Amino acid sequence: MAEEVREPDATALDEVVTFTSELIRIDTTNRGGGDCRERPAAEYVAERLAAAGIEPTLLERTTGRTNVVARIPGTDPAAPALLVHGHLDVVPADPAEWSVHPFSGEVRDGLVWGRGAVDMKNMDAMVLAVVRSWARRGVRPRRDVVLAYTADEEDSAADGSGFLADRHAGLFEGCTEGISESGAFSFHPEPGTTLYPIAAGERGTAWLKLTAHGRAGHGSKVNTANAVTRLAAAVARIGAHAWPVRLTTTVRAALTELAALYGIEIDTRAPDFDADLLLDKLGPAAALVAPTVRNSANPTMLDAGYKVNVIPGAAVAYVDGRMLPGGEEEFTETMDRLTGPDVEWEFHHREVPLEAPVDSPTFARLRAAVERFDPDGHVVPFTMSGGTDAKQFSRLGITGYGFSPLKLPPGLDYAALFHGVDERVPVDALHFGVRVLDHYLKSA
Repeated sequence: MAEEVREPDATALDEVVTFTSELIRIDTTNRGGGDCRERPAAEYVAERLAAAGIEPTLLERTTGRTNVVARIPGTDPAAPALLVHGHLDVVPADPAEWSVHPFSGEVRDGLVWGRGAVDMKNMDAMVLAVVRSWARRGVRPRRDVVLAYTADEEDSAADGSGFLADRHAGLFEGCTEGISESGAFSFHPEPGTTLYPIAAGERGTAWLKLTAHGRAGHGSKVNTANAVTRLAAAVARIGAHAWPVRLTTTVRAALTELAALYGIEIDTRAPDFDADLLLDKLGPAAALVAPTVRNSANPTMLDAGYKVNVIPGAAVAYVDGRMLPGGEEEFTETMDRLTGPDVEWEFHHREVPLEAPVDSPTFARLRAAVERFDPDGHVVPFTMSGGTDAKQFSRLGITGYGFSPLKLPPGLDYAALFHGVDERVPVDALHFGVRVLDHYLKSA
């Protein structure tokens, strides 16, 4: 009976659905370049924290780009604090492409629909429902829990976690670890197998600007110093480059655990170990690891010229690069070589790669929290191919894990829903997430 009392109450399960739906209805589309306004969503969160007796602080670097931070005191003053963070902004969505309006927050067929349903207003709502449930039940966590609802994660984070880390570090005093998005969601690589990947690393962000200079001239004349030609050649080399395999500690752990699950004997440190061959053997499960066994660089934008019969004096391209932990030097040396002598490159935006220990007590507790509510599931560590606000908070010495638990049905492709059309989350998955987060956060 005592255990029953400690579980989230029915109100929390109702609130998480309401909060997810209502947050989705608040359009916080981040189009980049400062074109976003998170304040209405921040005020929504702050009002509900305050109503539960949790004092929120609203902070802005730029008007309308609002962050919310609050601290819930723990029962053990000597314990290090835990950061729980989620972003309030979302990527754009074209209503013409969706089955329902992306900012309707419609609850239909047991699903909450809309932009942000998985990235990441669902997690924002789950955390809000959990801490309000604590207030109603008189529950306190063991360690201080610092909540951060951030702006601008879907662009540069300059108005969000970057601003908080650089200008308001005192609000995160004592925080040594943090949890946020993109982990502990169920993944069904085949019938009867359920994986829960918990993120213990992120590739670094390396958005590049390439500039080729040449000799401007008439389009009818031979021009051996054509900036467009020089740029195109560099872009083609980058796009065709085959990056070598580089296994980080987290990726090794992921491959080892997945291989064991499928009864494949491996030694990732053997001289003849073939990571690509193992990925082939793992089938659909390889999707968790394949993007993170090497660095990557994908050309994404081109900008050159202003008239068909004029050869421009300069041409520009942009590349989305990602660097593994320990792979930064290889990345820069490779870019120097692939761009060649006629093309300059620079970091348009750069953030560090991250790696968190998978043999830590924290990871063990995260694993146990998921397995408590799904004993048949298999937790595995993984590295995110992209990045989160954990990069900015790492400047404060905070080790980050991706942990926003959801139990999803087979056939619902979680990865495809990120930034995708018809983004949606099952009501049952939100309830699962509330139970797992409540259990973990109370005892972390």
